Amino acid sequence: MKLSIQSNVLRDAINKVLSVVDKKNSRPILTNCLIRSQGQKLELIATDLEVSAKIILNAKIEKEGSFCINSKNISDILRELPNEELLLNVDTNNLLNLNCKSINYSLLVTSADEFPQLNFQNQSSEFRLKTKQISHIINKTQHAISTDETRLYLNGIYLQLTDSKLRSVAIDGHRLALLDTHEFIGENKFLVDGVIIPRKGINELKKIADTYPEDDVSISLDDSFMFVNARNEYYLSIRLIAREYPKYQTVIPSKTTNRFHIDRNAILNAVKRIKILSNEKTNGIKLNVAPGLLTISTQHPALGQANETLPIAYEGKATEIGFNAKYLIESLSVLNESDVTFEFNNELSPVVIKADDLPDFLGIIMLLKL
Repeated sequence: MKLSIQSNVLRDAINKVLSVVDKKNSRPILTNCLIRSQGQKLELIATDLEVSAKIILNAKIEKEGSFCINSKNISDILRELPNEELLLNVDTNNLLNLNCKSINYSLLVTSADEFPQLNFQNQSSEFRLKTKQISHIINKTQHAISTDETRLYLNGIYLQLTDSKLRSVAIDGHRLALLDTHEFIGENKFLVDGVIIPRKGINELKKIADTYPEDDVSISLDDSFMFVNARNEYYLSIRLIAREYPKYQTVIPSKTTNRFHIDRNAILNAVKRIKILSNEKTNGIKLNVAPGLLTISTQHPALGQANETLPIAYEGKATEIGFNAKYLIESLSVLNESDVTFEFNNELSPVVIKADDLPDFLGIIMLLKL
């Protein structure tokens, strides 16, 4: 194989697929990136067999071919090279000769035959989403993904087609984030039952959305995988979590009897200040809700106590509710800078958080007993 390409173009592409590479070295070949040339196109492919990424670049191809190379090694080299034309030539001794101006490397490569065969498309069940919608879904729900590896079914975002809306849900047992997306193109039978996209796949989807902020992408599904195609040049294959998602609807209160309105920035900043003196293990804080007034407080046996009062729009009975401050901060941080509404029934029931300017979003936090 022999070709030339700008070093910064190859560097950017390698960096995009590098996060997919298997870092646990379960199979040595999975620490490699497959580089393949066809026509005047150069393909870069990386996988850990759960998430795979492929990027197609324009290059000046003199001789077609393919090889595998250690992903981190080639990334480290490219990072230090100037932004100049880069010549790649694989000789008969399985050496990649890499030349950039007066800089020369000879790198050991592996046969492309050892790299897994991967599929990046299933056109029979295709729909489209704008990258802005993908970013919006991830930004509003990602914080509620569980990190508990023993409950694999909670380690991702659940997508389901419901009432002609694409519903996105994340839940970790302590909080829930739900967002409905109304405008997307196409139908998909797998979305009717719902699919769970794992955290690593979510991170790679976010990368595509950030790369093409004004585009839309093609998404298709089968029983096991989600396939994503952006501009026919950036592809993902994501293995779905093969578990049944919990009945999240049971967590959402059918009705609430109490509610108060407050400026999002005011309560967010107050909670951040009061959290400083909360217990390191529970991050516990109290919210005393009274007509017209909210008092946020906490007490630490070794450090002291803190409280802050804020004006609120509330006319119900005085109630004291406990929160994990970390969960409350994360839930409020994903909302826009506008008024938010807290809805609850009593001191033990979940609290529903809604944003006035995000009618399709719903957040729920389980209360903390203090």
